[in-house]
Amino acid sequence: MARCFSFTGSADFLYRSFFSYSGLRSVRTDLPDGTSMHCWVPKSRKPAKPNLVLVHGFGANAMWQYGDSLHHLIPRFNVYVPDLLFFGDSSTPRPERSEEFQAVCVMRMMEAHGVRKMSLVGISYGGFVGYSMAAQFPEAVEKVVLCCTGVCLEEKDLKSGFFEVSDLDEVANILMPQTPEKLRELMKFAFFRPVKAVPSCFLSDYIDVFCTDHISQKRELIQALTQNRQISRIPSIRQPTLIIWGEHDRIFPLELGYRLQRHIGESAKIVVIKNAGHAVNVEKPKEFAKHLKSFLVGPSPSPQRLKTVLFWGSP
Repeated sequence: MARCFSFTGSADFLYRSFFSYSGLRSVRTDLPDGTSMHCWVPKSRKPAKPNLVLVHGFGANAMWQYGDSLHHLIPRFNVYVPDLLFFGDSSTPRPERSEEFQAVCVMRMMEAHGVRKMSLVGISYGGFVGYSMAAQFPEAVEKVVLCCTGVCLEEKDLKSGFFEVSDLDEVANILMPQTPEKLRELMKFAFFRPVKAVPSCFLSDYIDVFCTDHISQKRELIQALTQNRQISRIPSIRQPTLIIWGEHDRIFPLELGYRLQRHIGESAKIVVIKNAGHAVNVEKPKEFAKHLKSFLVGPSPSPQRLKTVLFWGSP
C-alpha cells in the first residue's frame, strides 16, 4: 500500500524555514557532562532587547508549539526556543529524569550563549521545567508564563479520580501515541474541538516523525513528574507570573491552575480562555499571544494581589 505524502515532514520543513526567516538559527551546545542541547537562538542578539525563553511540552516539537506566537514576540525580544532533553536534537547520557535536571540543562545552555537574565514561557511539561528554572535561578528569571501545566498536582491525585486517566502507563501511551487510534485519543484530550475524520495515513505519518524517538526515556520523564509529588515539597516562586489555562483542559484540569495561583500567591494571576482545551496555544493563538505580549511587555505587576481574570475568547 502506497504511503501518503508526508504532510508532517513538509510542514516541519516550513516551520524550520519560518524560524530561520524570522531571524533565528539552529545551534547545538555541548555541556561538560556529555549533555547536548539544541536551541533556536537569535542570529544577532540585540543587547537592548530583553531575552525570552520558550519551553515546549510533550507533543510535536517546539517549532510547532510556538510557531503561531513567534511573529508576535520576535520584534520585542531576543527569543530562544530550546529542545528539552529527549526531544528534538537534545540528549544526555546522564540518568536524571526530573524537571529540575531539565531546568539546569536549559540554564547552562543559556549561560553558554551569554544570557544571564531572561523571562520564560512554559507550556504543559515545559511549565514544569520553566517553574523549576524560576525556583532554582531566581536571580536569572524575571517573569514567568505557565500554560496548562500541572505543577501543583500531587501523587495522590492519580488515585483519587481527579484525572480522567490515572494509570501512568496509559498516560504515556496517550502522550506518545504509536497507533492512529491513540493519536485520535490524544487529540480528543488536547483539543476542545478536535479535528475529525483525519485519514489514518496522515496520523501514521505524524507518529513516524514525532513519536518514535526516545520512548523509554520519555516514559521515565512522566514517571518522574509524579513520584512522591506533594504541594508541600514544591518551592514557591516570587517572580511576576501569568498562568494561562484552557477552560476545558482534560489533561490538566482547571483546578490545577487555581492551585498553582494559590501556591505562588500575590505575584500570580490567572487567565482562563473559554472554548479551549489543553492545547490553548494552538486553538486560540491570537488570545494566547495577546496575553503573552500584555504581560511580558507591560510593567511588572504591583505587589498588591492580582485578581483572576476570565477572558471570554471568541467562539
